[in-house]
Formats: sequence, C-alpha cells, structure tokens
Amino acid sequence: MKVHLLDGTYELFRHFYAMPKQQDKNGREVAAIIGVLGSVLGMLEGGATHIGVATDHVIESFRNRLWAGYKTSEGIEPDLLAQFHPLEDALRAMGVVVWAMEEFEADDALAAAARLAAETTGVEQVIICTPDKDLSQCVVGQRVVQLDRRKRELRDEPGVVARFGVEPSSIPDYLALVGDSADGFPGVPGWGEKASGAVLGRYGHLERIPANAKEWEVPVRGAARLAAALQEHRDLALLFRTLATLRTDVPVGTVADLRWHGPTPAFERVARQLSVPGLWDRARRITLSD
Repeated sequence: MKVHLLDGTYELFRHFYAMPKQQDKNGREVAAIIGVLGSVLGMLEGGATHIGVATDHVIESFRNRLWAGYKTSEGIEPDLLAQFHPLEDALRAMGVVVWAMEEFEADDALAAAARLAAETTGVEQVIICTPDKDLSQCVVGQRVVQLDRRKRELRDEPGVVARFGVEPSSIPDYLALVGDSADGFPGVPGWGEKASGAVLGRYGHLERIPANAKEWEVPVRGAARLAAALQEHRDLALLFRTLATLRTDVPVGTVADLRWHGPTPAFERVARQLSVPGLWDRARRITLSD
C-alpha cells in the first residue's frame, strides 16, 4: 500500500496560473478547480488507492500570531481565493478525504498524515506530493518521500541532503537561517543556502553551532561575520525555526479513511455545474475497473 498526500493549496495555485480561464454555469472562474480534480483523477487512474488532500481553508494560521510578517491572504487574486472552498467540496464529492485547515496550515496536515501513515503497519511508502521546502523535514529514508509532480522529481532522504546539505531533521533550522519568502520570514542576515547547508550539515541544529567562528569545523567564507549575525539575531532565528517546524499533532483520522471507494452521487452534479461532465465519466470508469 502506498499513501499519497497532496498539497491542495499548491495544486490550486499551480493550476490557476497554468490553465486558461474557464467559467462554470454561474459564470464563476473554475479553471483551477477543474485542473486539480483532473489531476487527482489522473493519480487514481495511475493506481493510487489511498489519497488525502490538505488545503488552507483559511490562509492565516496560529503562526500569524507569532510573527506579524507571516503570509496572509493579502495579494492573492480574488478569482483564485474564491476557488479554495469549492475545490474542497468538489474533492469530497469525488470521494477524496480533505483536510481543510484553519488554525493550522495545509503543510501541518500533510506532516501529521505522513507521520501517521509511516507508523501504520501495511504501508509500503508515503508520498508527499509537493515541492515545498518545509515538507522535506518529513522525509524518512525511502519510506516517506517528497514528489514534485510538475517536474516529476522524487526526493528521498539522500536527495534532501544532496539538495540542502542537511538531514531532514535540520530543515527547520536551515529555513530559519536562509528564510522563506513564501511564508514571509527573512532569515538571518548574510546566511545563504551554501553557508547554512555547510554549517548545519556539520552541527545539525542552531544551538549546536559554536558562537565563536574559530571553533567551526567547516570552512565557510565570512564565518566571523555569520557567527556575529547569528548571535545578534539568535532569538529571531529560534522564532523562525518555530515557524518552519511543522506540527504533527493535527487530527487526520486513519490511513484506512484514505482508501478511495469511488465518487459520491454528488460528484455528477459537481461535474455538470463545472460544465465538464467528462470528470464524472472518468471517475466512474476508474471505479468500474477497480
């Protein structure tokens, strides 16, 4: 059994900017919804049996209370933002489990589900479908892997080390240093990917980095300047690490819940409302051939 965990928020953004505009019977923009539904059906046609989709029902989360600059819904195009909730409803009608996050984020649900699935007997592999850097902290060997479906790139634990220079457990520390523009925190001044990967590749976590650069056991250009910046901004770095650390205590049910049993009757109405009745036909064909 393989468990597929899909970043619905990322998929909605991806399809919104990749697909031509399309309206439903009521004149609402729905191209991204249609794209995501078709993409999920493609996964099922490809043999996926257990799927969970996480979305940001509300863009803001508990992290906004920790850092004023954390990402919000401000600036998101209205036609995109308006498709979040209808997508959740459409996926449920398709028979797919949806975790619509409010207090937490979609990434937290994916992390919680990945941990749950990895600990479940009978699960061969957990595939987290998103290119987001912060989900790399969830990768475990080849049992929990990360898949960029657009580039068709699979990243296992050695792949995380090759990409970032650090183990998955150090990804929150890494993001604390380099920052994450998508999430709205800047990192520590002067710390780039190369230096962060080299130092954390040796020391693992912020607390273990010697305050005196002369004690560093890895050669890094501008080490004294970087060490000083980390000392000056240590409290911020620890806060940024908290922001980058995904929560795995989000309620996500059981792996058995993720087994797809076919579309509900409501999905036919959804497909017709979207003016794409072929979605219903595709879903039924998968069910009949299961």
